[in-house]
Order: sequence, then C-alpha cells, then structure tokens
Amino acid sequence: MLAANEAVPKCGGVEPDALQDIQAGRSSTRWFGAGGGALWAAAPHSMVRWEERRGTAGGPGPAVLEPSASTMTPAKENVSLLFKLYCLTVMTLVAATYTVALRYTRTVETELYFSTTAVCVTEVIKLFLSVGILAKETGSLTKLITSLKENVFGSAKELLKLSVPSVVYAVQNNMAFMALSNLDAAVYQVTYQLKIPCTALCTVLMLNRTLSKLQWFSVFMLCGGVILVQWEPAQATKVQVEQNPWLGFGAIAVAVFCSGFAGVYFEKVLKSSDTSLWVRNIQLYLSGIVVNLFVVYMSDGAKILEKGFFYGYTYYVWFVVLLASVGGLYTSVVVKYTDNIMKGFSAAAAIVLSTVASVILFGLQITVTFSLGALLVCISIYLYGLP
Repeated sequence: MLAANEAVPKCGGVEPDALQDIQAGRSSTRWFGAGGGALWAAAPHSMVRWEERRGTAGGPGPAVLEPSASTMTPAKENVSLLFKLYCLTVMTLVAATYTVALRYTRTVETELYFSTTAVCVTEVIKLFLSVGILAKETGSLTKLITSLKENVFGSAKELLKLSVPSVVYAVQNNMAFMALSNLDAAVYQVTYQLKIPCTALCTVLMLNRTLSKLQWFSVFMLCGGVILVQWEPAQATKVQVEQNPWLGFGAIAVAVFCSGFAGVYFEKVLKSSDTSLWVRNIQLYLSGIVVNLFVVYMSDGAKILEKGFFYGYTYYVWFVVLLASVGGLYTSVVVKYTDNIMKGFSAAAAIVLSTVASVILFGLQITVTFSLGALLVCISIYLYGLP
C-alpha cells in the first residue's frame, strides 16, 4: 500500500489534478491508469494495485481483477487511543439512546404520531446531509452539480439498482417502530443482534465469503441467547399501553433479515464501481423517499389528511428522527477508526445501557433467562469479531 506522499508508479493516463484531489482526500476512488501489467486504483490517501488473473490458478478462463497481495491491507489511520474511545462512546450512545428514546415515544406519549412519516422525514434529512458532505468532498458547487447530473439525475439505471435496498430498508425501519411498540427496549436491543447471523448468511450466499468455525459457533450461541431472552420476556411495569410480544418479535425477525440483505446488497453495489459512497447514499435516499411516501399514503393516508403529516410530533419525536438520521451517518463515518472487537464491545455496552434505562424509565423486571440470554449474546458478539 502506497501512502499519499509516496512516489506513484508510472501509469498511462494519469491526471495530475485528479491525483492531487485523491491524495488530498477530496475525491472518491477512481481508476486513472495502467502500468506494469496491472491497474492502479487511487483512493484518498492510498494507492491500490489490481492485478489481472485468468481462470483458476493461472489457467484458462475470463480475466478478473483482484487486489494485489501487497496492497490488500487497508491503510490504517494514525489515531490516538483517546479518539478511538471517543468513537466507541459515540457508537454506543447512539445505539442505546435511539432505542430507548423510540420506545419512550411509542409507549409514553399521549398522542401517538405516525411512524411512517417519521421514517420518511429521516430519509429526507439523510438526503440533505449526504448532499452537503458530497459538496465538501467535491470542493466546489460546479463540481457538485456536475456529479449530481452525471451520477444521480442522469443515471436512471443506477437509481433503479438502488431502489432494491431502498424498499428493503423502508420495510426494516417501519418494522423497527412496530417492534419497539410491542417490546421493551432492552429485549429489542438483544433480539436485534440477530442481524449478525442474517448478515453472515447473506454474505456467504451473495458475496461467496466463508466464515470460520469460531464465527459459526458464535452465530449459534447468539441465536441461543436470543431464544432465552424471548423464552420468558421481561415485563415493564410502568408501560400501560397494550402490547403484543409475538407481534414485536415477528417485526424484529423481518427487520433483521432486511438489515442483512440490504446491507450486503449495498456493499455489493459499492464494490461494483468506483462511485463515491455519498453519491450512492444520495441515490439510495432519493429512492427511499419515493418508497416511503408510497408507504405513508397506503398505510396512513386517510388519517394524515384528517390530522396532518406531523400529528403527534413532540420534541422527543424530533429527537428520535434527528438521532436516526444524524447519528446513523455520524456512526458510519467514525466506524472506520474502530476494529471488530471495539464494535462488539459497543454493541454489548449498548445492551447494558438499554437495560439500565429500561429498568429506570419503564420499570423493566429482569428475569434469570433474560440475564443469561443477554450474557450469551454479548459473548457471541465478541467471539464473532475476533480475528
């Protein structure tokens, strides 16, 4: 891996301005030349050499491009332990606070808002934030407009491609609201970790990756922990609204499957071209807004015409919406500074915080099966992230 300040190999068609933008971190990955029997891909602060390989073990077959063994290790950011702890704290607080706050708005508020509108507003905020980040990445308004024309408004095929995860994410987000309307925040936080085996399965099937024996063991341990949590669901004494735990668990089951599939599909789209992540996000959120407006109309259209789009919105509801949009994007930015062990610790810490908050706010009564199940889930998350 070559750093940005190292000598660049001589490749045909190198654009000096483009290279400067790449090395300065103002541009996304792009191909800019070939040389020495290989293509060179430039990403911010790094150079990656891609070699041509034919068939299996050098045999006949279609040519494919693979990262060279000497450049497959990603560039590591030189960050302090204090900053890593800051990133860990942010991820943990976002995950725990969002879950508890959403649960609060679905069980304590007197005038219940339409969850479909909250999901739609979240997508709109994410869209504007992504446009702003892309503007910073491109460096000028002219380049921003050009990028949007070429990659968004002038590329119907790409928008259609991103409509698939948009539909799936719309289902996932609405299922999350349904789940937290029927399950305690702590139970939801533990059960939602089923997204790990769902993502692992989709990764194996869609990206042809393999899991180690330890990872498979941790997947089965996690499932066992979730079964224990659901075996005798903890009760919240301070929640007076009618709830259906089985409906909540069914909603989580749909949500985690959607999370696994959409995440792997989006990763596959990202790796299929050198298009900027934020351009892809804009394509995703544009499609998502259209899909969610359709969901709003079909689910709550008549009630919204009667009561208004923002009926029932309070400061707490707006806090949940902002946390879902700003917090999610912020976490996706800082996550590159953490490793799998830290991510696992963050998920486990979020479970603990959600449990403590549920006991205080909702009167959650902890059972032995819940405690044992939550412990197994935390251990399995740690084991899954081990190298």
